[in-house]
Amino acid sequence: MTDSPAGPGTVSRVVLAAADIDRALTRIAYEILEANKGGKDLLLFGIPRRGYPLARRLAAKLAATDPALDADAIVGQLDVTMFRDDLAHQPTRAPQPTQLPAAGIDGKVVVLVDDVLYSGRTIRAALDALVDLGRPRAVRLAVLVDRGHRELPIRADHVGKNLPTSWREKVRVRLTETDGTDEVVIEAGA
Repeated sequence: MTDSPAGPGTVSRVVLAAADIDRALTRIAYEILEANKGGKDLLLFGIPRRGYPLARRLAAKLAATDPALDADAIVGQLDVTMFRDDLAHQPTRAPQPTQLPAAGIDGKVVVLVDDVLYSGRTIRAALDALVDLGRPRAVRLAVLVDRGHRELPIRADHVGKNLPTSWREKVRVRLTETDGTDEVVIEAGA
């Protein structure tokens, strides 16, 4: 455990390094293909900020396994900012553009991809946002980390790492695309 850049007195520990994240994403990609019985009608929607790069990585792994898949064609970005029920309690953030794959979502299997599953409120907002875009045949959830403490009855179908945490701890996912490094860190105040 080391003092972290988050501030003095904050103790952090790395729970997933770059290689661990890569292995978790490889396993999730295989699970997605198995659950879907291949890549037919499959779309990945990353939730900004870190869910989108994770979705892109998963799409590349899916395409490497199933050559019939075009990684770029199956990835979209789903901004949920305006669908959140806690906007008044969160710091202001600019909405990111929703990017819909050319095929649309009607009749497709949509896998929502996010970095951390915590209360379930982000995923509830994502489900509401999907309703505005069309009617998928099925919606699944893939997360890199499930830290527990759900406030809504939402569970992930594909999880990279179940990480029991206390309410006081924070889980920080850092990705090369957004943060310059790949790691998952737990931070706790001293």
